[in-house]
Amino acid sequence: MADANLNASERTIDVNGRHYRLPTQPTVVVCVDGCEFDYLEAAVAAGVAPFIGTMLKGGAAFKGDCVIPSFTNPNNLSIVCGVPPSVHGICGNYFWDPDANGGKGAEVMMNDPAYLRAGTLLAAAAEAGAAVAVVTAKDKLRRLLGWQLKGICFSAEKADTVSLEENGIGEVLDLVGLPVPDVYSAGLSEFVFAAGVRLAQTRKLDLMYLSTTDYIQHKWAPGTAGANAFYAMMDGYLAKLDALGWVIGLTADHGMKAKHDPQTGEPNVIYLQDVLDDWLGDRIARVILPITDPYVVHHGALGSFATIYLPREVDAAQVIERIGRLQGIEAVLDNRAACERFELPNDRVGDIVVVSTKHVVLGTRRADHDLSGLTVPLRSHGGISEQEVPLLFNRRVDGLPSGKGGKRLRNFDIFEVALNRVSSS
Repeated sequence: MADANLNASERTIDVNGRHYRLPTQPTVVVCVDGCEFDYLEAAVAAGVAPFIGTMLKGGAAFKGDCVIPSFTNPNNLSIVCGVPPSVHGICGNYFWDPDANGGKGAEVMMNDPAYLRAGTLLAAAAEAGAAVAVVTAKDKLRRLLGWQLKGICFSAEKADTVSLEENGIGEVLDLVGLPVPDVYSAGLSEFVFAAGVRLAQTRKLDLMYLSTTDYIQHKWAPGTAGANAFYAMMDGYLAKLDALGWVIGLTADHGMKAKHDPQTGEPNVIYLQDVLDDWLGDRIARVILPITDPYVVHHGALGSFATIYLPREVDAAQVIERIGRLQGIEAVLDNRAACERFELPNDRVGDIVVVSTKHVVLGTRRADHDLSGLTVPLRSHGGISEQEVPLLFNRRVDGLPSGKGGKRLRNFDIFEVALNRVSSS
């Protein structure tokens, strides 16, 4: 998966078919969960994010695409592996594993490294001699991001339980100077940034990856007080990393859109399992929502991407045709077509993939979704409408045209750009 080549002038590694220079100056890649250009531009316009403003105006700001489904796990793993889910295998937060439960199959979280089919750039860089650190907001990502990594890797969520043996570092709370934050708070992401800055100040590191949570983006639209406060906080930490001499690359795992009726504030939901039960009979089809994870308070496990498993006797083409007639559906594809279009592993996707439109989400059964935690109108992600993400750098980028008409980047290109193409000054 990865080879290290030591040249006279530079050290390089090859990971999953891509070639990277190891850092000659400390480099950090930041994945801002749920971020869009609208958030960045609104915060800059409000005067609360001056450093981000310099990144937007400095000729190194690009609009790119995340992978679909536009969820956290598949995109974070795409970023650190440099390839789409068809290669690394992580195609959702949650999926149907036919081998689980003694071969009977079960719905499981895809957060075990056993599901990962490719090595990460982070592990390869550490193996080649780079000092690497990873800080993520939620612990669900830590084991995947830290797979085979000989370095520092911990989550803000579990910062009070770190150990040198497990995480490559101890006493994180003393280092950062902040308490363990609530998982449903902006503080969880702030802890990630604060930890990144303290690591940069106290360790001789070469490469760092910081990954936040989208709690704020689920709650606050671009330009609102809560959103601007979040980006103002982030701006301050990014400016500190820049002042310490770090190369910064910033992207997102996905965007975020309003998924509710603007008049009533009620979520716009198609409950696919209810629909299919009505058409085919109770529990004949199985709907899987890859957005599902242990942290559903802010989105109720409602996103804009779903996959459906059908028994062999059911004609998938007829089901596809009927679903396609539902209002609020953007795309409905069979397994082969969906995996080809979205670069997904065929064996981890159902017989049908359904993507809803910009302001609509997909559920299973109405009775299965607890929406009591939605204290504000629903904002969520998962579909094509949340695919556009920023790629920003604090240095000039060589070899890539900026602005309209330039190369359309993917979020998983960010390490290649940050390591191979940013200017040394």
